[in-house]
Amino acid sequence: MRLIVGLGNPGDDYAHTRHNAGFDAIDDLAEQLRATYWKTECGALTAKVKYRGEELILAKPQSYMNVSGGPVKQLCATYRIAPADIVVIHDELDIDPGTVRVKFGGGLAGHNGLKSIADKLQTKDWTRVRTGIGRPPGRMPVADWVLSLPKKEARDDFDQATHLAAEAVLFLLENGLEKTQQRFN
Repeated sequence: MRLIVGLGNPGDDYAHTRHNAGFDAIDDLAEQLRATYWKTECGALTAKVKYRGEELILAKPQSYMNVSGGPVKQLCATYRIAPADIVVIHDELDIDPGTVRVKFGGGLAGHNGLKSIADKLQTKDWTRVRTGIGRPPGRMPVADWVLSLPKKEARDDFDQATHLAAEAVLFLLENGLEKTQQRFN
């Protein structure tokens, strides 16, 4: 069993903002895998699906981004999932819009959602699908950038990146980390 977590903030005010790239990618995965039933458990919205015989739990923590580690830890405990069997999809400032990068472990790039997960799990050893949103223009504060809705062509890049993130997860499950990095990085 694997846990696929999309990071974001709950509520309509944050829907489809750059910071909710993980939620949008999970929604894409859920549609592709025909998830029909969502429930609230362990502080997250979850759907169980099967992909090529493997059971997956798709999750969108319903706490705010900076405390998303709590629901992730609870899901791991409930389903006895090891950190190595977690895939976290999240927004990434240092990656060009419209692209994704996949990695296992490593630094957290100042991302508060990742910091929370690392703190609660006491490890950084899980897979990340980093969804590019780019840096804010000019002197726009980062918080304003990540919590804003992409407009016009930036919307196309954002939608492309969240779809690619979903595709990267499926490719990862079929082909492993190295081949996924070769294809998507």
